[in-house]
Amino acid sequence: MKLEQAIQSTNFKNENHKAVLNVLYTAWWLKTIMSRELKQFGLTHEQYNVLRILKGKSPEEMCVKDIAGRMIEKSSNVPRIIDRLVLKKLVKRTTDANDKRHTVMSLTAAGLNILELSTQRINAVFEQNVHLAETDAARLNELLEIIRQKES
Repeated sequence: MKLEQAIQSTNFKNENHKAVLNVLYTAWWLKTIMSRELKQFGLTHEQYNVLRILKGKSPEEMCVKDIAGRMIEKSSNVPRIIDRLVLKKLVKRTTDANDKRHTVMSLTAAGLNILELSTQRINAVFEQNVHLAETDAARLNELLEIIRQKES
């Protein structure tokens, strides 16, 4: 669907303005699809992001600060997300062996299992909904990084 149809407007300041709105709308659309699929697994997209981050560092454990630094949405309340994952027995919280004042997290077997199943589903949904040639995807990545070049 064209952006103009989705937001029912053709009034854009310029093509840059339209592009920004298009990125925001597309991000919302993809997040909505992803959230619907993750709901079947009892996960939010933030919880899924934490599980993926922990898997990426596995078998190493990670502290909350390091997890927060890798989150897609930086404003997420990581301690609360981790609390929910611990309650679901998808993440284990332990004391750091080197510094007893620090708490570290790691994936449980159940967490790894649900991550694998949910990732298979997310990948299938993306394959069904996102049809870009590799060269187009690479160019899109370059353009998005140009937009974020002043990111701090």
